[in-house]
Amino acid sequence: MNFLQKTRILNANAIKFLAAAFMLLDHIGLLLFPEIECLRALGRISMPLFAFAISEGCRYTRNKVKHFALLFCLAVICQIVYYFFDNGNLYMCILVTFSLSTLCIYALQFFKKKLLEGAKLNEQILSGTLLLFAVLFTYFFNVWFTVDYGFIGCMLPVFASLFDFRGINVPEPLKKLDCLPLRIACFGAGCLLMCAYLYAAWSLTVYMLFALPILLLYNGEKGKWKTKYFFYVFYPLHLVLLEGIYILTQTL
Repeated sequence: MNFLQKTRILNANAIKFLAAAFMLLDHIGLLLFPEIECLRALGRISMPLFAFAISEGCRYTRNKVKHFALLFCLAVICQIVYYFFDNGNLYMCILVTFSLSTLCIYALQFFKKKLLEGAKLNEQILSGTLLLFAVLFTYFFNVWFTVDYGFIGCMLPVFASLFDFRGINVPEPLKKLDCLPLRIACFGAGCLLMCAYLYAAWSLTVYMLFALPILLLYNGEKGKWKTKYFFYVFYPLHLVLLEGIYILTQTL
């Protein structure tokens, strides 16, 4: 076992738990201690970790329709709650961001399968059209609404899926491109692009780059614990608890 293999000590579950911990710190800073800026800075690490986890989830899930439907339905439920409790604000939460990410990733995978497996020309054109539609829909959705992390945030998980050929019959040279280091490298390029895009609006965005050293410790394994629905439960639950604490502190 070489040195690099020894340093890869984090599985997918660990990545998710770290992302959740950083998210919790971020929202504690947002709701309870807005004067402590370091909490918001540390919180920036959460989004890239979850974004990479979304890409990995799309890579390994067996039922793509169920996976997307679950994420989308939870996003809709959360948005309805936000709308009524935030005076009709239509700011789209991170679940909407990742729903759009998932849509684009599955469209990309469908296009690669049709293109690389030599499907009929009309099927290749159809799959390419669906991919273009998914990207354009994501872009214009961000024009019509304010989505968490914007269009580039929606596309961030897609960067890690560019060379995902899982389940596709491709030549051996292409198979060698489907490796964890290259997926992380592409994702890192996406993170740099997102930081450059968002830095002018909020300088703390640069702290997102600290997620990359963490991802270098990722070993590509799922982990023994079954945490499939962890994020779906943790995200709304921790917001409800923190909002309750915030309301109590305002009334005391």
